[in-house]
Amino acid sequence: MNNIKERFSIKDLENLTGIKAHTIRIWEKRYNLLEPKRTDTNIRYYDLASFQKLLNVSYLNNNGYKISKIATIDTDKIPQLVREIATETNMESHAINSFKLSMLNFDQALFYKTYNSLLEEKSFEDIFYHIFLPLLSEIGVLWQTDTINPAHEHFISILIRQKILINTEKILCEQTHEPSKTFVLYLPVNEIHELGLMFLNYIIAKQGHRSIYLGPSVPIENLIELKNYYNDINFVSYFTIKPEEENISKYLKEFDELILSTPNTKLWILGNMIKTIDKAQLPINITAFNLITDLTEELKNNA
Repeated sequence: MNNIKERFSIKDLENLTGIKAHTIRIWEKRYNLLEPKRTDTNIRYYDLASFQKLLNVSYLNNNGYKISKIATIDTDKIPQLVREIATETNMESHAINSFKLSMLNFDQALFYKTYNSLLEEKSFEDIFYHIFLPLLSEIGVLWQTDTINPAHEHFISILIRQKILINTEKILCEQTHEPSKTFVLYLPVNEIHELGLMFLNYIIAKQGHRSIYLGPSVPIENLIELKNYYNDINFVSYFTIKPEEENISKYLKEFDELILSTPNTKLWILGNMIKTIDKAQLPINITAFNLITDLTEELKNNA
């Protein structure tokens, strides 16, 4: 089966580009910017070329070009103009659009080309914070609205994962001193969304700490053994979908009793499920962070 998405509804285009369906219809009817096609049963749809053109039109519009002006530009010259503007101005939205196209076409070459172009101007950290994080957030919405399928999400996630691993390995190979602080990074049982945690592993290693990465789906009881090897452990976890809202309080209570009874042992947590808890009621050795940047700032303050 071919997983490449070749047909888009107007709702798909709205989800992918952020442009309201009403606006897309106006651009289509008034300026002939898009030409929808029809199925054998007369249902309107847009092809991949239309989606790519809409991304470029949106980019030009956001960078000061009026729609009436864009409509006069030859279709085959629009991508060239976008590239020229992207080299002169903020490349972030252009890069996110390129990564979306890479994902929809399962195009690894476009992913690497876009990433390497960004590296000429930005650090890996900047790329992750300002491009990969917004991209992953958008992908989550696209997946929930059935605009993309799980294969698309897995494809782009694996490529981002590769970049995190490569940069983490570079840092670890360059470490020459014995770390003074120990961080243990893990995900709760049945939690598999690990890109955020992997990036924190990179940040912790970069700051010269010992980072023990255990990965997804780790039961609390498996963490007890770590206390026999290291003192003053700072556990770090990401709650994206697990534990469920009704189970978080019980989970944190169990973690506090089994793990945090040891002096100077802490748990730092973040992720989507954190929104469901009352931070004021957390045990003293558990800290919840709203954003990954909040946690990385705390790391710097405790360096």
